[in-house]
Amino acid sequence: MRTTMRTVMVFLMVLAVPMTGICAPAKERSGSVTFSITLDSPQQAQNVKMWFPYPTSDLNQKIENLHFDGNYATFTLSREPQSGALYLYTEWRGPQKERHLNVTFDATAQERKVSRLVERPAPIPAEVAKYVKSEFWIPSDDKKVKALSHRITAGKKGILNKSRAVYDWVVDNTKRDPKVPGCGVGNVQATLAARSGKCADISTLFVALARASGVPAREVFGLRLGRPGQTDISNGHHCWAEFYLPGTGWVPVDPADVSKAVLEKNLSVAAAKPYREYYFGAVDEFRIVLQKGERGIVFTEGNKEKVNYFMYPYAEVDGKSLDYCRPDTFAYTVKFRER
Repeated sequence: MRTTMRTVMVFLMVLAVPMTGICAPAKERSGSVTFSITLDSPQQAQNVKMWFPYPTSDLNQKIENLHFDGNYATFTLSREPQSGALYLYTEWRGPQKERHLNVTFDATAQERKVSRLVERPAPIPAEVAKYVKSEFWIPSDDKKVKALSHRITAGKKGILNKSRAVYDWVVDNTKRDPKVPGCGVGNVQATLAARSGKCADISTLFVALARASGVPAREVFGLRLGRPGQTDISNGHHCWAEFYLPGTGWVPVDPADVSKAVLEKNLSVAAAKPYREYYFGAVDEFRIVLQKGERGIVFTEGNKEKVNYFMYPYAEVDGKSLDYCRPDTFAYTVKFRER
């Protein structure tokens, strides 16, 4: 079975909302992305369900020619009510030797870079205000988190200065731990205790500390596109963050990629400075966004389990969820073919 979603994508592109203060960048990356998913489910399983994060176009990325095929019984394209995230829902019923789904789309991603950070006195928009609040997944009202945030931002005035202080602290006081599965779980207290983690851990810590100081901030969940010559991007999922700056809009930051560069290139503090400066206000063109902002998503078709974050394919086998942080056991690969 093969279905093309061209008309849906045209509609979604119309809905794309520009990001204030970000100029059209020159750098971009284009190619075809293919998810090949064979679910790790026993042949005798009675009911297998899967949710796939549906990529959409925005000011800095264009998604085209998305199509999918598989041996599923049913599929629907739906929107999660809490986050607004689009997803493809597929279901397999009854015993089956193999359950598979292939999803392919063309992606063009541009560097997301704020050319000039300007803060103006202005109220926080209503749709942004929720990103200052504490929540289960981002406990910015936790006593330790709040006390640390106040120490970090002591004497700093305004959202821009506070955001930079939090960003610098996170860069200076956390390290990348390559042993963490996937992108990590984004547990703020655990990351503070270990002072290490992967991108979800480090980005969540930035967001929690920023919110504790009154800065609107949120996480961004996406996928890295292949570098020149790279075709296997199965481990390419990545998280970063944004803070909202009145007068500018949403500003990207990626302290986790600074930590990654330090580890992989064995950089000194001085040698890491270009990465530190770049990733405060910019992220590279080798990534697309899959979802923003929301944690603890509950799918209406599922077992009501709260999904920590939604950027990996998520599946349930007879009501039990699979570990989406481990693509080898979940059984999917992601390939990239540059254009």
